Amino acid sequence: MKIKKGFVVRKIAGEDVVVALGAASKHFNGLIKLNETGRFLWDKLSVGCEEGELIDAISAEYDVDRDIAAKDIRMFVDTLKGAGVIE
Repeated sequence: MKIKKGFVVRKIAGEDVVVALGAASKHFNGLIKLNETGRFLWDKLSVGCEEGELIDAISAEYDVDRDIAAKDIRMFVDTLKGAGVIE
């Protein structure tokens, strides 16, 4: 999985938010607010990362149970897929 071209994270009022630029803004004109974990996952997806790699990374970085990490990552990825942000 990888973030589609045209989507970036910007700092707005102290918050990390996903915005669309250029042609991507024709299909997505909202914002997605990222918390610390969401930003961590975004950075991994920006360079291309599969679900198993995301689970490994979150489990190591935040010392969280793999099953809980997997569930939360699926929800996050589903949100991004629903918004058309990842391929």
